[in-house]
Amino acid sequence: MVDNNETMTRSVTVIDERLQRLIKRREAAAGERETLLAQRSAIIDLAKEEAREDLSADEETEFGSLTEQIKSKDSELRSYDERITELSDEMDRDRQLTAGALAVRQARARASVANEARVYDQGNGRSYLQDLARVQLNMDGSGDSIERLRRHAQEVATDKEYRDLNRTDGNGGYFVPPLWLMSQWVELARAGRATANVVTSQALPAGTDSINVPKVATGTSTAVQTADNGAVSETDLTDTSVTAPVRTIAGQQDVAIQLLDQSPVSFDEVVFRDLVADYATKLDLQVISGSGSSGQVTGIRSTSSIETVTAGTATVVSVYGKIADAVQRVHTLRFMPPTVIVMHPRRWAWFLAAVDGNDRPLVVPSAGNPQNSMATLGVVGAEQVVGQMHGLPVVTDPNLPTTLGTGTNEDVILVMRASDLLLYESGIRTRVLPDVGSGTLTVRLQVYGYLAFTAARYPKSVVEIGGAGLVAPTFG
Repeated sequence: MVDNNETMTRSVTVIDERLQRLIKRREAAAGERETLLAQRSAIIDLAKEEAREDLSADEETEFGSLTEQIKSKDSELRSYDERITELSDEMDRDRQLTAGALAVRQARARASVANEARVYDQGNGRSYLQDLARVQLNMDGSGDSIERLRRHAQEVATDKEYRDLNRTDGNGGYFVPPLWLMSQWVELARAGRATANVVTSQALPAGTDSINVPKVATGTSTAVQTADNGAVSETDLTDTSVTAPVRTIAGQQDVAIQLLDQSPVSFDEVVFRDLVADYATKLDLQVISGSGSSGQVTGIRSTSSIETVTAGTATVVSVYGKIADAVQRVHTLRFMPPTVIVMHPRRWAWFLAAVDGNDRPLVVPSAGNPQNSMATLGVVGAEQVVGQMHGLPVVTDPNLPTTLGTGTNEDVILVMRASDLLLYESGIRTRVLPDVGSGTLTVRLQVYGYLAFTAARYPKSVVEIGGAGLVAPTFG
């Protein structure tokens, strides 16, 4: 009679083979869908590069056809997912039944030997090593040696007998391999682009290396007419321009083709995701602190004529007052309200930790409808709007510098009318270059993009708060 456990094991094996075939088919369908998505995106990218708002008739037709094909692939993938889920659940049930049957069999075996004398008790004339040698040399004609070895194995399982081995390599450890969770690989933590996200962003026009924006330098004038037929005030308008050169951010990684072929994960995806994440960080740093030289844009802090406020005292009340001063300067000099306050996460945490004389927090959640609070806490987030102060949203950005001042540990706070700042961006381009290192089977993975930025249209829209009052805070 065939053992039920063996039957269930074969069933699991058959299901596993079917499951692997389904998974391969699903992966192929998913790859085809990605290709269709890339083809459809290429149509939009071409229109953007040619500065066209609408697609041509042929492009519209192709775009619609690709969309229908993508919908069909989505339906196919859902069907694969349902079948894969069903088979996976069936495998889990079979494995549980197999494990249960094995446990019952082991329990019966333990019960049968529980009250019997041990096979290799000292002095009974039987030798474990002798029986083992007979079996290995095919000298166990009667089968007694193999039967004693089996019973001994059951005794060991029943009595929990263990050898003096451990998990050290060379002392048993090689039989305990490490488990690599390849599908859960850990990305490198990188800061995002919080400040770049609050300024006005536009698509970078094609076919240029400089964005020039005309600007009125000095305006006209009006005055009270002193008398009828008297002279009317006249002042000639003068103009100038604001220039934002187009700059490049790029990065690459050379990878052995064997790594791409043999890795159980899509290693090119690992590289590209990290390159794109670092691209976002570097773009944000350019918007904040680009020097305007050596291929950099002129960032907010490097723009001439922006307003500056010095925080001389490292107290929450003092810095809170300096932020109010910055707000009024934008109102007074730009004649329009500021729209955002950007600060480092450590500075916002400093405000959150502030308490009054009765140890009550000065920044409290807005959900509690607080009264007389210094600021309100919106969400516990990162690189986004986290609360309000002086009626303005507060955005935290870890890319703001924290190594300024004589003690090289000061940060800054930016109060801005962010809509006055212009950021022009191209799409991020990726390239795979197999020819560069073809002689060594090396593939180059590359990411690059273009940007232009200016805060010089209205420099008085920006107020930077810095100074000794913004030294590194302490907590607790």
